[in-house]
Amino acid sequence: MKQQNFYIIDFDSTFTQVEALDELARISLNKHPDKEAIFKKIEDYTNLAMEGKLSFSESLAKRVQLLEANEDHLKQLITRLKKKVSASFSRNAAFFKKHADEVLIVSGGFKEFITPVVSQYHIKKENIYANTFVTTGDGKIIDYDHANPLSEEGGKVKLMRQMDLKGDLYGIGDGYSDFQLRESGLIKKFFAFTENIARESIVSKADHVTPSFDEFLYVNNLPRAISYPKNRILCLVIGDVSAESIALLKKDGFSIRHKTSFEEKYVADVGMILLADGEKIENEKLERAVKLKTIGYLGSAKNKFSFQTCTDMGIVVFDDPKSNPRSASFIPKRVIDFMNKGTTYMSTNFPNLQLPAIDKSHRLIHIHKNVPGIMAQINTIFAKHNINIVGQFLMTNQTLGYAITDINAEYDKQLFKSLKKIENTIKFRVLY
Repeated sequence: MKQQNFYIIDFDSTFTQVEALDELARISLNKHPDKEAIFKKIEDYTNLAMEGKLSFSESLAKRVQLLEANEDHLKQLITRLKKKVSASFSRNAAFFKKHADEVLIVSGGFKEFITPVVSQYHIKKENIYANTFVTTGDGKIIDYDHANPLSEEGGKVKLMRQMDLKGDLYGIGDGYSDFQLRESGLIKKFFAFTENIARESIVSKADHVTPSFDEFLYVNNLPRAISYPKNRILCLVIGDVSAESIALLKKDGFSIRHKTSFEEKYVADVGMILLADGEKIENEKLERAVKLKTIGYLGSAKNKFSFQTCTDMGIVVFDDPKSNPRSASFIPKRVIDFMNKGTTYMSTNFPNLQLPAIDKSHRLIHIHKNVPGIMAQINTIFAKHNINIVGQFLMTNQTLGYAITDINAEYDKQLFKSLKKIENTIKFRVLY
């Protein structure tokens, strides 16, 4: 009989992008004359506990005392938190629905605001473990339930020992209390979640650093919304590129390296390149960049590298021949849109195709030489593997065929090998 897995997930700065008590303070103390000083104290107590420099129970008590919050403030907080769910958790809602019995939210936060947020993601109320507030008759928060083990130092360890779950436990979180589960031997692996914050004292102790929930699902071979975590895609930024351009790429989750030149050590692994105006790429290096999928150029790319080589290798190029000032955001957005959806709209060397993402499907990209019969071969393979096609689109130019096929979620992985073997295939990729 297969061993059952359980996924122990933290809430603050993991499931959500923020620390909820810090956010509650900003709401409840909005009109307080010393609000900035109090905010700073609360944030300091949070960070000291997360880094293991202050006991959790002491940190919690000090923060709750400073809040001056009530139930109306909680309602405002819940509305805010629902908009602050971490992007990689949000896009993998289907995972939580499918694994509802195995997912547990274990947090030193409070059920009053955690339950309304995570319940949207099919997480069962009985699988939410957190503290609870004590309020007065008029709804003012004055304390919390000190009998709850999660209010104590080492509370997650105490709770999990009481629960005595039978199976392999995996912990995902950003703080010291999450690492304590690994240190106690109660969980098989601890994944330091760094999408929102990376605490070096915690990262250094983790079994695996996971910059997104996609990464966690990927390394554990679990169903996920995108086929390959963006944090594993190397994006090389070369030259004098604005902070605005780099921020757009970082926000989307790619692994960024900002360099003054196309260094040899990156040639084999680079998946995306963003070039400042005036930068060039030697053709010899371009030909060896076999994982490169797209180049964005902040200006006119004419004579800066070989468009023909890019086309032959299935590399999509976006540039701005008029060197418009808006290219600082426009070109990175085109590159991101291609990586996320396969959109080649306004590319320099590819047939232009623009499509929305389609839910509950996988998007396959097939780039090939524009010769007769390729689509027939593609669809013969789909038929052979009993694939249900949700949508299919083909655009061509004189030399290239660019086919996007959206298929239902069920497929045989042998399908991909067969598609790659079609004669005149240049590149094949699964987007999501």
